Amino acid sequence: MSFDKKTEQVNSQMAAQQDEQFKHLSVMLEETVDMLNVREGGVYVDGTLGGGGHSAEILRRLNGTGHLYGIDRDNDALAAATARLGGAGNFTAIKGNFHDVKELLAARGVTKIDGMMIDLGVSSYQLDTAERGFSYHADAPLDMRMDQDQMLTAREIVNMWPREEIIRILRDYSEEKWAVRIAEIILEHRAKKPLETTADLVACVDAAIPKKIRMQDSGHSARRTFQALRIAVNDELEPLHTALEDMADLLNPGGQLAVITFHSLEDRIVKQTFRRLANPCTCPPRIPVCICGKKPVVKVLGGGGVKPSKEEIAVNARSRSAMLRGCVKL
Repeated sequence: MSFDKKTEQVNSQMAAQQDEQFKHLSVMLEETVDMLNVREGGVYVDGTLGGGGHSAEILRRLNGTGHLYGIDRDNDALAAATARLGGAGNFTAIKGNFHDVKELLAARGVTKIDGMMIDLGVSSYQLDTAERGFSYHADAPLDMRMDQDQMLTAREIVNMWPREEIIRILRDYSEEKWAVRIAEIILEHRAKKPLETTADLVACVDAAIPKKIRMQDSGHSARRTFQALRIAVNDELEPLHTALEDMADLLNPGGQLAVITFHSLEDRIVKQTFRRLANPCTCPPRIPVCICGKKPVVKVLGGGGVKPSKEEIAVNARSRSAMLRGCVKL
């Protein structure tokens, strides 16, 4: 066997192994990439690279032309996607947060793109890798960092943040009705000993919410608390408005943006931002002629958004809460 052939075989095996480690089913794969309207020779961005599922389809449609930039803050995701897609000459993986997309692309000489997508929330790999601390189903250290290099963890929040801040994130980031009681139980627990694991946090939630109420819950009683802490640790919501505006600004005329959300808080931000970009006029409704001079930046695609098919939900239950929204630059 030639050296080149042997190298190709080893690289293929490594990619397969990495892909096996980073299990993630790409939600609404065809619908999302269709919404990007990928054109050969174009420049595209996958702002949440993950295992590279959406990126692989974008590259297939680019057919060896143009360029795709994949951004992710998760070291494991970058390793998996690089193993899977690194052989493509028109692909560049970037360590970073899509909130900083303008700066990340400018550092590589890119000021305009033809399309971008983001798949918000936590990946299946992150949920299923117990030691990452995202799941309430497995006992693991209270971590929840998407970027393993950052300092802030869920452990620091529950053990160090004041009562009012914990209440705020539970209310603002998960609309938890039992926010006050959960915060009080967390403070009682940490006064005796620090919360160290996900099991400690689940125990606090269980102690805060009466069993009768927990039994009536359609899902795990701790899911909202875990969602809120994850959002706080990774600062997922506050910068999203500005990030979406930056993405729209980067687009060439006719370029398209596709966003997948998984809960109402994210979806509300995306929907409201798209509407504002599509109709930025600030004139009072009673004025017959616009005098503010603000012109539409985008046109919203897909009407009220796109939901996964029944067939996809049957295969991947985690896709059931997904919503796909898009817009095109005018």
